[in-house]
Amino acid sequence: MERIATPSYTKKIIEQNSFYFKKNFGQNFLIDSNILENIIKSAQITKEDCVLEIGPGIGSLTQELAENAKKVIAIEIDKHLIPILKKTVGEYPNIDIRNQDILKTDIDALIEQENNGNSIKVVANLPYYITTPIVMDLLENHRKVKSITVMVQKEVAERMQAQCGKKEYGALSIAVQYYCEAEMNTIVPPSCFMPKPKVSSAVITLHLRKEPILQGINETLFFHVVKCAFGQRRKTLLNSLYNQGELGLSKEELIEIIQSVGLDEKVRGEKLSIEQFGQLTSEIEKRQV
Repeated sequence: MERIATPSYTKKIIEQNSFYFKKNFGQNFLIDSNILENIIKSAQITKEDCVLEIGPGIGSLTQELAENAKKVIAIEIDKHLIPILKKTVGEYPNIDIRNQDILKTDIDALIEQENNGNSIKVVANLPYYITTPIVMDLLENHRKVKSITVMVQKEVAERMQAQCGKKEYGALSIAVQYYCEAEMNTIVPPSCFMPKPKVSSAVITLHLRKEPILQGINETLFFHVVKCAFGQRRKTLLNSLYNQGELGLSKEELIEIIQSVGLDEKVRGEKLSIEQFGQLTSEIEKRQV
């Protein structure tokens, strides 16, 4: 079967089907087969894997997944791409194409039905505008996922794996690393897409931990504290928690808590490691009881 991920064939498919790109869906189709091979390798796709692909487009990555995985469930929000996908990859017996919004899809039910409740792998060339909501839905809701390998904006990939003290370090860094080990694999220039995006992209794989990095923590409070700490980066941790946290604690109590975990009251959120945020959360919870 002809390879979809070439400039000439992609252009041919677009013209034959009178397809037009929709900015609100952030559509950029991969036209470099080397990048696709890298994604398959990074995700460690085997014939034992059931893969959930988000945003298959015209099927460039879907084709590679189908040839390497046991089953591919491709979720595409654009109804105009469904008939195109049926033409380009419809002959593969192990592809299930669905016209759905991934954020409105019952992923748990899908995994139960399509893979007997066993963990799946998620692979996607994600639209930039929806990267964080999708990734956080998979992580925070504890979906049965082995790994998430995604093509995202390079800046977002850098934020996902940023370490404490770096300018890219923030709430997304902590959320991803709390649940996963993040590994950025490849930088992808705009020339690898049609149409060309304005920024570079990156392939990053999130390997789900068997257990979150912190044990026995109040996750709801933990992530609330983290989000407050980075809500206004120029403010100190103390002012962020006092003004936005709604923790039911006085400023004096918050100063005592911050100092009790070995931190200066003027410290900012980006200086705290995940472990320190965990200690802070535990101390706040004790004071709230």
